[in-house]
Amino acid sequence: MSPVSKYVLEFESITSEDVARVGGKNASLGEMVRSLAERGIRVPSGFATTAAAYWEFVDRAGLRGLIQSEIEAHMHGDQSLEQTGRVIRAAFLQTEISEDVANEIRRAYRTLSERYGVEAADVAVRSSATAEDLPHASFAGQQETYLNIQGEDALLEACRACMASLFTDRAIAYRDAQGFDHL
Repeated sequence: MSPVSKYVLEFESITSEDVARVGGKNASLGEMVRSLAERGIRVPSGFATTAAAYWEFVDRAGLRGLIQSEIEAHMHGDQSLEQTGRVIRAAFLQTEISEDVANEIRRAYRTLSERYGVEAADVAVRSSATAEDLPHASFAGQQETYLNIQGEDALLEACRACMASLFTDRAIAYRDAQGFDHL
């Protein structure tokens, strides 16, 4: 995997300047991996999918319109928060990740596994949305984290589930309360 690609970045190539591309958690991980490696401290490596990968997923499936209409139905009192979140998450879970994005994720995972000398490394998949952990708002604990993921297919499934978890009931309610656009 090249250190810089449209859909995936290795932690070693991520800096604090990449928050808009990979989110605050991933930017911090990149800074930590880079700075500690310079001091001879070994930190487990990894990679991040980019905001471009997320938007490619959303746009290819036409999910923007669905998200907007479901949120509007909730805001107008036509359906419950629970129903709104369930419909949006189901749409995410029924959408396949495009081959372009999936291939980059697979390639990064193979590279990581090779780096550790294993056929299929155990990894964690968690959200690092670009609007998380701002000075005036924190989305901590609102999205799902998947641990001990092993294998390319399981990794892609966990990535999709993690994206779907951006629409947990708690996350939707918090964005509403904080005045954040759901898109």
